[in-house]
Amino acid sequence: MNIVWMIIFFLYGLLFGSFFNVVGLRVPMKQSIVSPPSHCPHCNRRLSVKDLIPVFSYLFLRGRCGGCGLKISPIYPFFEFITGVLFAYTYVYFGFQWELLVSILFISLLIIISVSDVSYMIIPDKVLLPFAIVFLLLRIVIPLNPFYDSILGAAVGFGILYLIAVLSKGGMGGGDIKLFFVIGLVLGTIQTLLTLFLASLIGGIAGMIIVKRSGKGRKTPIPFGPSISIAAILSYFWGRQFVEWYQQFFF
Repeated sequence: MNIVWMIIFFLYGLLFGSFFNVVGLRVPMKQSIVSPPSHCPHCNRRLSVKDLIPVFSYLFLRGRCGGCGLKISPIYPFFEFITGVLFAYTYVYFGFQWELLVSILFISLLIIISVSDVSYMIIPDKVLLPFAIVFLLLRIVIPLNPFYDSILGAAVGFGILYLIAVLSKGGMGGGDIKLFFVIGLVLGTIQTLLTLFLASLIGGIAGMIIVKRSGKGRKTPIPFGPSISIAAILSYFWGRQFVEWYQQFFF
């Protein structure tokens, strides 16, 4: 039965991942997420059912529009598949506990802002604010231990990123700062600090690769949101084990 539920969560993740692509691409551009219906940006052909099956449509159509043949960005199936995998894993990890709701919403947020940041270098407030309110309410009903750790984590995450932005004179985007506030609500203090450490490490490695491949030097714009998202997921699921291992190894 666990396998059946895991498959169900995976399939739901594929469907929601497709929706998250729409949200991440349209909200930063101040467009409606329901109108107009999904269409090819090149020939404006309205997509049919066979064009909208997450991941499988991309594979069946060989990554091209069925009308004009325009190449479709692999960002769509990538985030659909990742969402499916993460939804399935969060069910395996938590089962039908209340924290499952927090984890599904947390993954949803991170996927949406990653799509947005990769596409436009923007983490929109219209996405962050609703999630912040929901997580604040959820942490009252499903508190961390101690109960105030979510508020403290949010304050620490926001404060450190804000300080970095001030000292670097704008080197840190406002969206990243607000995102860490929301991450703090979910993870608490220690895991938020771990997220910052891992995000810096992942972002640094990714940045060097992108700069080298672009050939534009240090002026190459690099979205930090995906690195934060990866780090937040690692901290959320395996942060305590990492901290325990660190304490045993160094202390």
